[in-house]
Amino acid sequence: MIKVVKFGGSSLASAEQFMKVKDIIVSDPDRRFVVPSAPGKRYSADTKVTDMLYSCYNLAETDADFDDTLKAIATRYQEIIDGLKLTVSLDSEFEKIKADFKAHAGREYAASRGEYLNGILLANYLGFEFLDSAEYIFFKENGTFDAEKTNDVLSAKLRGMSNAVIPGFYGSLPDGRVKTFSRGGSDITGSIVARAVQANLYENWTDVSGCLVTDPRIVENPKVIDVITYRELRELAYMGFNVLHEDAIFPVRTAGIPINIKNTNAPKDPGTLIVENTSRKPGFTITGVAGKKGFTAINIEKDMMNAEIGFCRRVLQAFEDNGISFEHMPSGIDTMTVVVHQSEFETKEQTVLAEIRKLTNPDSIDISTDIALLAVVGRGMRSNRGVAAKIFSALDRASINIRMIDQGSSELNIIIGVSNNDFEDAINVIYHAFVQ
Repeated sequence: MIKVVKFGGSSLASAEQFMKVKDIIVSDPDRRFVVPSAPGKRYSADTKVTDMLYSCYNLAETDADFDDTLKAIATRYQEIIDGLKLTVSLDSEFEKIKADFKAHAGREYAASRGEYLNGILLANYLGFEFLDSAEYIFFKENGTFDAEKTNDVLSAKLRGMSNAVIPGFYGSLPDGRVKTFSRGGSDITGSIVARAVQANLYENWTDVSGCLVTDPRIVENPKVIDVITYRELRELAYMGFNVLHEDAIFPVRTAGIPINIKNTNAPKDPGTLIVENTSRKPGFTITGVAGKKGFTAINIEKDMMNAEIGFCRRVLQAFEDNGISFEHMPSGIDTMTVVVHQSEFETKEQTVLAEIRKLTNPDSIDISTDIALLAVVGRGMRSNRGVAAKIFSALDRASINIRMIDQGSSELNIIIGVSNNDFEDAINVIYHAFVQ
């Protein structure tokens, strides 16, 4: 059996955390390939190393003195080295980073050094081979990830290797320059490595014991999801469910590799298993509820709209021509609604509205602002009657007005629009209606 294990920034923030990570890895010989993040916060008021690197490079980019900031970063790593009693030195690495910063090597290069240096330390501490991700993870000239080249090269390199540490978050462009994924991209690297070695399981270790049913900043002590499908996670991630980077799903999903979200500080907790399909019944009717604020709904009415071929396409053309993507599009016989991010729409609203009128000649256009969207997601919703009624009744009892409803034919999720001011209350009401 082969397991790929990725550890987040909080799991590798200090020497003490490194010790926990080593205990986890050596306790299971199947945990052979390790993907580390940069050191995260050691306490709430602390600063992540990646943010320190950005600040340092900002100074370098303006040719200001950045020595003290770089020394502070070096001190963070030296504290880990001393705490683990390692003999490795990062002095030459920091000399190179200093020279590269002075040469304006780029913000993405700067940000990647957190994972790179942590990878060196973790490989040394574990006795594993270290691989620089810039040599094995590739991006195309246009900046998009080159999945097939990466899989071919990385598979060939890892084939036959017993163990390795591969830093997360970055790779390289065709000209050799370092290119990073978006923040949280170490999750993606772990998924890429899992696909390359055809792992049986990808363990993603963080500071929570799995995916929670909803946001703990809104609902106190929400329950942990035991099993969630990729489709459910995708729906929730789109609405801000952020335990796992959204793009980390695709490499392992295509290879049929499950993901286990685990807690470095509570390694015996089972965590959350993310799978393609499962016969296991969910613990609750809903798997999760998540949402975002700040949407606008443009409501278009026209008699006999349904008989007018190409009407929807022309409406969406007005948004496309102005570079605005839509989030949802509920519709009726003579009405359609286009939901967009309010911040994107506000600066171009008059141009968009004028173009809709020109292209479709509607009877009326109405705009609703300050909308929050909630996604109630769960495979258990298909086999349980009255889910929508239960949601609407709970919101009604809490005097929360529903401003929009959208449900796909898959019966996997229901999208509900409420006022921004009702967002947190709505999350609480729906959670407690189904979970507690």
